[in-house]
Amino acid sequence: MRPSNTVELNLVALNDLHGNLEASRYGGEEKIGGVETLAAALKDWRKDDPQLMLVGAGDLVGASPAISSMWADEPTIDALNMLGLRVTSVGNHEFDPGRAELLRQQNGGCASPRMDKACKFEPAFEGAKFSYLASNVIDTRSNTPVVPAYRIEEVKGVKVAFIGAVVKDLPELVSASSLSGMQVIDEAQAINKLIPQLREQGATVFVVLIHQGGKHAHNDEALPQSEYCDDLTGDIVGVVKRLDPAIRLVISGHSHKEYLCRVDGRLVTQAQMGGHVLSRIRMMVDKQTGVLTDVSARNIVMEPGRFGAEPAMQAFMDKVRARSNAELAKPVATLGASVVRQPRMDGTEESPLGQVVADATLLAGRPWGAQIAFMNLGGVRMDLETRKGNIATLGNVQAALPFGNELVVMNMTGAQVRALLEEQWHAGEANNKRPMLQVSEGFTYQYDLRQPVGQRIVPDSITLNGVRLEDSDSYRVAVNNFIAEGGDGFSMFTKGSNRVKTGVRDVDSLAQYLVRRENDRKPVGQQATTLRFTRIK
Repeated sequence: MRPSNTVELNLVALNDLHGNLEASRYGGEEKIGGVETLAAALKDWRKDDPQLMLVGAGDLVGASPAISSMWADEPTIDALNMLGLRVTSVGNHEFDPGRAELLRQQNGGCASPRMDKACKFEPAFEGAKFSYLASNVIDTRSNTPVVPAYRIEEVKGVKVAFIGAVVKDLPELVSASSLSGMQVIDEAQAINKLIPQLREQGATVFVVLIHQGGKHAHNDEALPQSEYCDDLTGDIVGVVKRLDPAIRLVISGHSHKEYLCRVDGRLVTQAQMGGHVLSRIRMMVDKQTGVLTDVSARNIVMEPGRFGAEPAMQAFMDKVRARSNAELAKPVATLGASVVRQPRMDGTEESPLGQVVADATLLAGRPWGAQIAFMNLGGVRMDLETRKGNIATLGNVQAALPFGNELVVMNMTGAQVRALLEEQWHAGEANNKRPMLQVSEGFTYQYDLRQPVGQRIVPDSITLNGVRLEDSDSYRVAVNNFIAEGGDGFSMFTKGSNRVKTGVRDVDSLAQYLVRRENDRKPVGQQATTLRFTRIK
């Protein structure tokens, strides 16, 4: 029973939805999640507390399946509005298309850098009814946050301040052009300096929504973990430990893990990704002082059918599917297998699909003299799956490469290419931290993790079509515009010269490559994958 001098506030949190409007697989399990299931769960829980608040921790759109990305993620924004989302921190993927598109998603309208997608789902787009928050992304001209730093909600007589922040390493995760005119500052410092002014406005409860995450020892076990962990690791821990003592609850994202952990007496939550899990959070607040006295949470798996139905969301999704399926079902090419696998997310290996995308990039760059192509692992979001007869559709291709990045061709010396490969490891890391670049056919090398960072590429092992790369020679290299601008921490790409923007999107180059391979009677997926880079043991 609740003490008479306290009031109970209820939150539900999600993170890293990534436009997953439909249920999707977690590992090899059955499909879970989907906005129809989320809507049914929230409807059920709001029967107990109509003032329950839904909040987010970033990456709710971006890197989305084709059913959302083909419409510039407008259906996902609409679905979040229907779910009653109140506030969310921005994530790195909200910045993928740049500031103008982020503000359009917030405010609505059709003026977009993605004119081929914007306002195509509906002739008008009203934008998000919820607030994007980011205390640590600063406009360099005005020296003020690009989007609001916080929002205060009054619930049951208590003023709750939600403070948003995004990963400090945002410049490594987003193309430089997308962050033009913006500066990303330390998360904890940006959050802490707000506390005095929030108190002046009457806020007594402070909740951080941050797109930064970690993991713990049991993250590979079945969902969900029922006990609070005390072994959280990762970048989020250092941020939490430096937060003002008044902050007792941190809702995190970014690492796609599921956890409920205690760090220095604070509760830190994350709800996996893709809408597979929702965090139910209960805050007990003293009525007289407004001070948070206790906070607890549970992570709930979103099993379809578990919570009944929510007719409005079902009708909305029927419309989205009907509008999308005709376009997404268009056949592209026949493959040699039912599925071509994406790279492993631990980044330790290359993969069939990683090789295919690199080869497609190389072929598309040939008219500009491309000899080598690289692909960042994080840009390949899903397996390339097929339907009956191993036919890959437009939807399959767009699901694998949802960003629509433009291909860039540049000159790099052999020495720069070698330095680039060394950038796959960070100083102080025993193993690779950055995901391994996927490389095109004919390019090979060896690496040795026993050697110190900066010296892990085996001397003279880098070859192109069997010929050793010479440090002083120049080579034409094709990549997508994200890593061409130093994305994922690959700064050597920014040193490339004689750069050409091809105007070719990565998703189009992949589709054209699949067709080419089918016409050559060597369909993708027919042959076994052979390694292009190998580890010396």
